Amino acid sequence: MNHPSQYAGKEVVVLGLARSGVAVAKLFHELGARVIVNDQKTRDLCPEAAPLEALGISVLCGGHPDTLIHRGVALLVKNPGIPYTIAPIQAALALGIEIVTEVEVANRISEAPMIGITGSNGKTTTTTWVGEMLSVAGLSPIIAGNIGRALCEAAEDATPDDWLVVELSSFQLKGTSRFRPRIACLLNISEAHLDYHGTMEDYITSKAKLFANQTEDDVAVLNADDPVCRSLLEGGTIRAKLRPFSMRERVPHGMYLEPPLAEGERLTEAHTIVCDGESFGCGEGVVSIIPALALGIPGQHNVEDALAAAAMALCAGASVDAVAEALRSFRGVEHRLEYVGDKNGISFYNNSKATNSLATIKALESFDRPVVLIAGGKERGSEYTDLLPYMRERVKAVVTLGETRDKIADVAVQAGIASVKSVDTANSAADTLRTAVEQAYGFASPGDVVLLSPACASWDMFTSFEVRGSIFKQSVHNL
Repeated sequence: MNHPSQYAGKEVVVLGLARSGVAVAKLFHELGARVIVNDQKTRDLCPEAAPLEALGISVLCGGHPDTLIHRGVALLVKNPGIPYTIAPIQAALALGIEIVTEVEVANRISEAPMIGITGSNGKTTTTTWVGEMLSVAGLSPIIAGNIGRALCEAAEDATPDDWLVVELSSFQLKGTSRFRPRIACLLNISEAHLDYHGTMEDYITSKAKLFANQTEDDVAVLNADDPVCRSLLEGGTIRAKLRPFSMRERVPHGMYLEPPLAEGERLTEAHTIVCDGESFGCGEGVVSIIPALALGIPGQHNVEDALAAAAMALCAGASVDAVAEALRSFRGVEHRLEYVGDKNGISFYNNSKATNSLATIKALESFDRPVVLIAGGKERGSEYTDLLPYMRERVKAVVTLGETRDKIADVAVQAGIASVKSVDTANSAADTLRTAVEQAYGFASPGDVVLLSPACASWDMFTSFEVRGSIFKQSVHNL
């Protein structure tokens, strides 16, 4: 797309009245475009409409008018979560109208360099951790995108001395064309969002757009232990400087564990996060940063996120001391393997952010104690059979809920778990989750863990994973 200022006097349609849509609409309006915002929700569910109309922006709620998309529309900016199959987007495609997400718009106006972070799991923890590292180093980060501020709003305010640290979804990246982060990171790839993308190929292609416009002056950070990331590292298509990270091997020009972690091995006091000093501009030879067990948050999957975050922060100019301090002091993000409390010797953890199987697997790997697992949610086409070995090894009982409750319960039975309960959804979503917590508590014994790690999105029952996690925590406290 062109710079937003070049749409002055032209018609721009914004689909979706969420946080990003409001920011985009205001930006184009201020730059002189004729902005029309459209949301399928009814007017009473669109509190953002009135403030936009007060600015002179047209807002249409309650559906998508047939006349919304026509040859006079210069640009369509869509909310990332809106599928490409809906009528207005199909009409725009047929007319050759460019379709972008807010990320592309923000890229065109930002004076600050961007750090773009994506992956199937760990995005929020890693993004927040990078922000902490840059703050400790005095480098002025602004957290935006999927977390923090709307990216367009942050990009308007950012100066060349700031760093925009941006969490990005595949939905956002799919709608980009020239987006170019100075530092780009792909954490991992697992089966996710197939209801939106249709195929894994489209999902992977959307994620890989993160690197598409980078040059030799930029940096690409990828997980050498992940098969898809590995293929990108070795494929020769990324022009940026490659800075891999790994828990399993000593990667050239990378960030890794020393000694490397063998398959099935657990972390010990001997494992240290190190990097190639010259590649990261922090010394010669192998530079030690921090013992892996000294991280502020537990779990081997968090070591992986720590490696990625440290690599990005060093590339942005943070010192080894600043990175190490942030690695020690960071206490995690709400709804990501969050400790809720103990009751009668049973520990409760909220991992509501686990919206796919891999996230649940990583959570299960974090515990040496028996786990009573609460799982289930939005049906998105996954089979959940990848949970089988982890259920066999680590789970003593399973309570399921949501659209996928029967499917996940079947996997639990296949895993040989004797105590499996599916909670029906006849009551409200909150009551259903409270019942699931009570059932899980009944299955647990002193020394066990009750873990909410749904392996599914929340939208069948809750408006967000945050709401789901908050109700879980309330339910635990009310036991």
